[in-house]
Amino acid sequence: MKKLKTIIENILSEMADGNVDLSNDVQSAIAVKVTETVAQNDVEDGCIPDITEVDIKKQFLVPHAEDPEGYQKMKQFTPARLGLWRAGTRYKTQSTLRFRADHAAAQDAVFSYVDEALVKEMNFVSVETLCHDKDEYVTRPDLGRQFSPEMCEIIKDNTTHGAKVQVVVGDGLSSAAIGANIKDIIPSIKQGLKMFNLDFDSVVFVKHARVPAMDKIGELTDADVVCLLIGERPGLVTAESMSAYIAYKPTVGMPEARRTVISNIHSGGTPAVEAGAYIAELIKNMLDKKKSGIDLKEAE
Repeated sequence: MKKLKTIIENILSEMADGNVDLSNDVQSAIAVKVTETVAQNDVEDGCIPDITEVDIKKQFLVPHAEDPEGYQKMKQFTPARLGLWRAGTRYKTQSTLRFRADHAAAQDAVFSYVDEALVKEMNFVSVETLCHDKDEYVTRPDLGRQFSPEMCEIIKDNTTHGAKVQVVVGDGLSSAAIGANIKDIIPSIKQGLKMFNLDFDSVVFVKHARVPAMDKIGELTDADVVCLLIGERPGLVTAESMSAYIAYKPTVGMPEARRTVISNIHSGGTPAVEAGAYIAELIKNMLDKKKSGIDLKEAE
């Protein structure tokens, strides 16, 4: 904003020095000159700066605040939109554009797909639920937890029956979350389990996955513990948040209370590597006590 103010002041000075009548079309002249100057200075390779790169925790737009230091200290503890200020009864333009950009990122995370190259690179066993596309996935949650007979056979043929641990990855409501975290969290879980002389082999990737899809996989594989890593519903803070749902011997139709959940796995929450180590410890605890969810908490 200071830069823009300086530009306008320079333009007015140039126009005055040139004996220009400022009362005639001055607003149009300033607008054109400012646009040209900003374009020359800020636009590179046909692109304007990415507004989503602004750190909201450091952004402070309240003029004449009584305690700006205290305000900014408070902002360091939350990514919430604090201190945005307003222009009349609306948000300022910069805040409005950031809101729309974050909302667009959230929509993209829901309706885009995990890169097939990533699935192949990670050597996942790729299957899909009964949903045919994203629209059906969003409107028919029941289909996102069921598999066709063909998919069931693929799961059984490519996993170890009766394994101690079966890891599953699902796109869920954020494909971006899988792309951002999966390469870090899978090795972290594996390394953590090795400390307890545990391991897992094939990882199943489920397209159009809802959380209860892990229950069917649990029945098909007869694994002691199933760990589902799935993209969370994105919000305006981040579209890259992932959760881990872990259950001891899950079964179709079981109560949600039997799941243990670790949420907010992303760079601004619990980092993927740290979450992976914690997940490995939880899995070991479940195997020892043969419980998960509320039952596991009560046993502690």
